[in-house]
Amino acid sequence: MTATRVGQRDSGIDGFFHISERGSTVRTEVIAGLATWLTMAYILFVNPAILGAVKDHNGLGLAFPQILTVTALVAGVMTLLMGLYANYPFALAAGLGLNAFVAFTLVAADGLSWPEAMGVIVIEGIVISLLVLTGFREAVLNAIPMDLKRAIGIGIGLFIALIGFVNAGIVCGQVKAGSCGTASATVLGLNPNLRQWGIAVFVFGLVVAAALVARRLRGALLISIVLSTIVATIINEAKHLAVWQNGIAALPHKIFSAPDFGLVGHFSFNVFHVLGIASGIAVVLAVMLSDFFDTMGTVIGISGEAGLLDNEGRLPGIQRVLMVDSLAAAAGGLASASSNTTYIESAAGVSEGGRTGLTSVVVALLFLAALFISPIAGVIPPEATAPVLVIVGYFMMTIVREIEWGDPAIGIPALLTIVLMPFTYSITNGVGAGFIAYTAIALLRGRWRDVHPLMAIVAVVFVWYFVHGLLA
Repeated sequence: MTATRVGQRDSGIDGFFHISERGSTVRTEVIAGLATWLTMAYILFVNPAILGAVKDHNGLGLAFPQILTVTALVAGVMTLLMGLYANYPFALAAGLGLNAFVAFTLVAADGLSWPEAMGVIVIEGIVISLLVLTGFREAVLNAIPMDLKRAIGIGIGLFIALIGFVNAGIVCGQVKAGSCGTASATVLGLNPNLRQWGIAVFVFGLVVAAALVARRLRGALLISIVLSTIVATIINEAKHLAVWQNGIAALPHKIFSAPDFGLVGHFSFNVFHVLGIASGIAVVLAVMLSDFFDTMGTVIGISGEAGLLDNEGRLPGIQRVLMVDSLAAAAGGLASASSNTTYIESAAGVSEGGRTGLTSVVVALLFLAALFISPIAGVIPPEATAPVLVIVGYFMMTIVREIEWGDPAIGIPALLTIVLMPFTYSITNGVGAGFIAYTAIALLRGRWRDVHPLMAIVAVVFVWYFVHGLLA
């Protein structure tokens, strides 16, 4: 009788996702999925805003409803694959930064058409998938010292918290000419005008989230988002929709809308004919470097927070995770949604207790539902999800005590990794600086045996990455 019940459990949801084995429950996984989706649902509207801001040399622009459709489609399908195949609580969607590179560099600066720009993304995704199949991507991941892996997670935590403050309007950017040599730079600082309704909603949400987390209440982050959205909607309706526009923080006029799949399949491999072989390879490599190491940093950081890494700092079954992520890049290009990648906002679900692929399945179903109920998805203001990002930053900062700060050979690379992620608004820059510093210090002090050969190779690649960027 007992054996039968065990067998029945193993054949159900619990057994398929190993929920009990990882110390979770179905309820916890569902709440975690909701939390993750709510913190990253903004991409449904940010991605169309970025990709739709530029017309190519043919005068072709991408329509907002079409981009929203493919954004939700690819995010839903690939996150579902992550949950069912890799069985980890990671969600995927169009990568911020990568979509800006596509719009403003490939299309606006390099003169590619939209199909050609998306062809670059497809090629990049195929190349990274091949690197996963050969085991190279996983080997690089496993070559990273444990303390650097911890530093990556901490840096991502700070980065997430900064994104929360920016989304809330607490921190804003100011362009200063000549700040970086002859170029202009965006300098972040405190918003001089904090007397805004959006900031009030953020403060309310942060207080609620912090209090509920301190009380160790399950679903604290989700409750904070819901209550903040309700407060924002009441304020906005009372102010005759003058605080938030475009359906944000407002009672939706309709619930359902028909999806438009017109952009699916609109890509071209004509990039090498337009740019030439050398320049074509350069743009593919530029996208690949960012995608490669952003994902690596994200997976390490979130897995560490979830307690999913083994004693050597490795994630069991990492190849499945990397394969789904690589295929997601190609899928984003195939559907004209830009490269899709694993999202750091997945940490919100992990903070709610998500440990298995069921969390990702919930996120995926919500993205697929957003194909038809985008008016409801657009109600949540960024100020309602911003407090969650700040709290998640706190969770990921807690491992800072585990780094061996007394050893400069570890402490200095860790510091560079941690601070450069938020300061430069790039996970890749932080990872690169840490890799280079760790390798250089070890070699200069005569401890070359401490450096894995792949670490040395990747450090050289990052030197090229930084110098190429400075000279470009």
